[in-house]
Amino acid sequence: MGRVADRAHRAAGATAVGTGRAVGATGRRIRRATSAEGAGESGLAKLIELHAVNSAGDMMVTVALASTIFFSVPTGEARGRVALYLLITMAPFVLLAPVIGPLLDRLPSGRRSAMALSMLARAAIAWMMTSSIAGGGLAVYPEALGVLVASKAYGVVRSVVVPRLLPARVTLVKANARVTLAGLLATGLAGAVGGLLHLVGPDWPLRGAFLVYLGGALLAFQLPHQVDLAKDEERALLHTRPPDEPRLRLRAVGPSVVLALGAEGTLRGLSGFLTFFLAFLLRVHPASGLPSTAALGIVVGALGVGNALGTALGSWLRSRGPEILVTFLLAVAAAAAVAAAVFYGILTLTLLAGTAGVTQSLGKVALDSLIQRDVPERVRTSAFARSETLMQLAWVLGGGLGIVLPLIGRVGASTAAGLLLLALVLTVHGLLRLPPASRRVAGAPDVA
Repeated sequence: MGRVADRAHRAAGATAVGTGRAVGATGRRIRRATSAEGAGESGLAKLIELHAVNSAGDMMVTVALASTIFFSVPTGEARGRVALYLLITMAPFVLLAPVIGPLLDRLPSGRRSAMALSMLARAAIAWMMTSSIAGGGLAVYPEALGVLVASKAYGVVRSVVVPRLLPARVTLVKANARVTLAGLLATGLAGAVGGLLHLVGPDWPLRGAFLVYLGGALLAFQLPHQVDLAKDEERALLHTRPPDEPRLRLRAVGPSVVLALGAEGTLRGLSGFLTFFLAFLLRVHPASGLPSTAALGIVVGALGVGNALGTALGSWLRSRGPEILVTFLLAVAAAAAVAAAVFYGILTLTLLAGTAGVTQSLGKVALDSLIQRDVPERVRTSAFARSETLMQLAWVLGGGLGIVLPLIGRVGASTAAGLLLLALVLTVHGLLRLPPASRRVAGAPDVA
């Protein structure tokens, strides 16, 4: 027996050593990937790692909230809880979101501290939620609002920081794609880990999020010091026409950027709409006779795969006409929504979800391209901050629409198709009215 125990002990030790080596090797490969093309020297790799940690923490909080608000109760009660969640968290955020960008504009020299503070705030809230999540009381909702606002504030600061950490061999579009892709991969991994932690107890995903956010706060302070430099920066102005005053004209982002903001905002709103509408629709009325869990898993999976695919495509896309690209993306999304309305079924819903993921990701690439191309450097960071705030607000409004519509598949698909077609008409009209001079400013670099 002693020999058998010794052999088992040695086998377990060898397995642990082998697992440790495999994890270490995987970590080294990930570090080499994030540090490629000068990203390690510029500090972009550290931002990529920070964003992965941020996304992982947010996903663990989402798992805890979903298990309490959505999955643990009957559908009717779940819809009421989510409606209450939107009312208590999203409605105040609609008022707060426009303030976040301008507020952070006034704190340009404390971006590392702002990102760390966002992490620490969410760590504290996640720990407080552990005592209120099990009962599902009203305290969960204001706490969720705090997590949401802190998360969106981080997103705004992150979009401002990326241009400060660009390696010489990496374009802004490619850098943003790398950061976003790292976040998507971390979200998938954290979702699986959060699900396993939930098996231990409903509060355990929040305990995991607490630790993840603490690690993120430490990573935020490891970003290079140039992140906090803000010499000669000014706040961007979102005008469709250049202002008359010369100084203000230099701060205007231009009509092409405004055009892309409207198009990408519509696509981001579509993503929020589908997230909430399909979550309840397929739980009550599974499409094509599939079990509700299977139907929801297929559609949510398509949305996630579409996001990842769009981000991956954006990392190597070379676009000389971002205005045309966002218009084309709106047309593709509208066509998918029309197909879902006319030929309603699991296949067309999956196609719509996947298309929404791809188009919103590529639309963000086009928007970033236009900001890089048309916005003067002294206001470029502010333009990124304000565009990110608007995109977050669009997602919230789309989600609100998804929760108030009746749970009728064709009604939802038709609503999405109608809004997308309207946005497409307005975008095409704006595209045709763009003067040639607005497509290029003096001294602006080519988008690669």
